[in-house]
Amino acid sequence: MEILLNENERIDDLELNNLKIIQNKNYFCFGMDSVILSDFAKNIKNNSNVIDLGTGTGILGILLSAKTNLKQITGIEIQKEIFELAKKNIQLNNLENKFNIINEDINNLKKILKNNSYDVVITNPPYKKINSGKISENEVNLISRHEIKCNLENIIEQAAFLLKDKGDFYMVHRPERLPEIIMNLKKYKIEPKIIKFVYPKK
Repeated sequence: MEILLNENERIDDLELNNLKIIQNKNYFCFGMDSVILSDFAKNIKNNSNVIDLGTGTGILGILLSAKTNLKQITGIEIQKEIFELAKKNIQLNNLENKFNIINEDINNLKKILKNNSYDVVITNPPYKKINSGKISENEVNLISRHEIKCNLENIIEQAAFLLKDKGDFYMVHRPERLPEIIMNLKKYKIEPKIIKFVYPKK
């Protein structure tokens, strides 16, 4: 299938099982966080149904399709531009039978998805609170980096709703927000089992 690239789009080689990803230089491009998270979650059980909250361009789903034997992964992405880019990435990697994507607000998932319906929830959410850190003039990037459309508690609440009993929740986040993360996990009855700290420099 021929994939047409729009202006400012490029195809990057993921150097894994011939997988590739289309990125737009004007939008938020994936970083090491997604790679680290996909590696942290690579031991998910075979034939798991997985949902990625805030899938972006689909990088986590693409990496997990190569690193695991998951049955199906569903990506949730609110931004129409990024949703369309993720669809192209699914087609580019011939993952239509394994990876589907929904253009929806995370806060609406209780209306369209069933309770206790996924074995695994994974997310690389916006890290920064509103009005904190460097503010991007690009609205697409602002929503990707800052808690404009959803916040940490929203993500954890939805994960608790979607997860099956004894399901697994994987998330990458900033260490300075760890107390808030643990507080919300306990609030929604998700027990933190493993924490892996990643240092940018040795």
